[in-house]
Amino acid sequence: MPTNELRKDYLLNRWAVIAIERKRRPTDFVKEREEKKAAACPFCPGNEHTTPPAVLVYVPSNGDIKKEKDQNGFRHKNWLIRCFSNLYPAFSPIQEGEMVEIKEEGEPVFVKAFGHHEVLVESPRHDEHPGVARISQLVYLINAYLDRLNEISAETYTKYVSIFRNHRRDAGASLSHAHTQLISTPLVPRIVGEELEASRRFWVKNKRCTFCEILRKERDSPRFIWENNGFITFAPWASIHPLEFWIFPKRHQSTLLDMSQAEIKDLAVALRTCLGGLRLLLKDPPYNFGFHIAASKEDSDYYHWHLEVYPKVSIWAGFEKSTGIFINVVPPEDAAENLRQAVQKEEKSL
Repeated sequence: MPTNELRKDYLLNRWAVIAIERKRRPTDFVKEREEKKAAACPFCPGNEHTTPPAVLVYVPSNGDIKKEKDQNGFRHKNWLIRCFSNLYPAFSPIQEGEMVEIKEEGEPVFVKAFGHHEVLVESPRHDEHPGVARISQLVYLINAYLDRLNEISAETYTKYVSIFRNHRRDAGASLSHAHTQLISTPLVPRIVGEELEASRRFWVKNKRCTFCEILRKERDSPRFIWENNGFITFAPWASIHPLEFWIFPKRHQSTLLDMSQAEIKDLAVALRTCLGGLRLLLKDPPYNFGFHIAASKEDSDYYHWHLEVYPKVSIWAGFEKSTGIFINVVPPEDAAENLRQAVQKEEKSL
């Protein structure tokens, strides 16, 4: 008789219960949803003045792309990508004369939330989400990630840049138009910090990247899902979300800024194919994704950037929230098998 398993994450001190005795099928998570489109979407073409001025706009020009900014009240039209400050930011740029300082006297310890919080509109087409997008548009999107990552990282008070996406309202998206968010922080977030420290220790001991070792093993495991020339997708060993999967570059690189042009195209195909497979399998479920990248150049030898995708199909309740141990009712091996079949169908349709 199958028994439940406790599995530890590759690097983090985090445990997941793989609840084989409570196992569920992907069809158990399919829900019919009706997303209500706003009467006047502020992200759609024609409504540019309802958002802050864009810090980056991709505008077509004679068969090429011009990279512009909105200035002096002017808003660019006929755009392919727009990026602007979030109207309700969690982090705000430092003002002249201010300093990033962690207050350690007394309790609690705190630091002002200096940083950037930006919205990157992925397409002028309202519903051009990555799982259905044109590959060419996804290439623009990834290049825009790189442009903003490069500029924001140069700020002296930036310690980390988070690039993340919330798909559908149940996953935290307040607007349904296809968009990503970027937040820079004055400290390295806990999960990434733990990954950095664990991978650094492995490098010091073995002079090898622990993530490269994980890729080598997972490529030949039952958790393997898909690959192309530049990227590999698999369900992680100790998944904490049902149907969770990760996308890694095959070549060792610590940040998205290390990608070649060929790898940018490969990543666009990976996003389209794998998120399209998830859409096909669960009828376009809510999900979150987040890039994990190195915090500095000093991390380049031992850290390997990657994208983690979390379908929002279960609820963390009292046990998970009070213990930090997560119950997953879809074994990663089953998740990979179902996703592998869906991704193969999606790939054939492209």
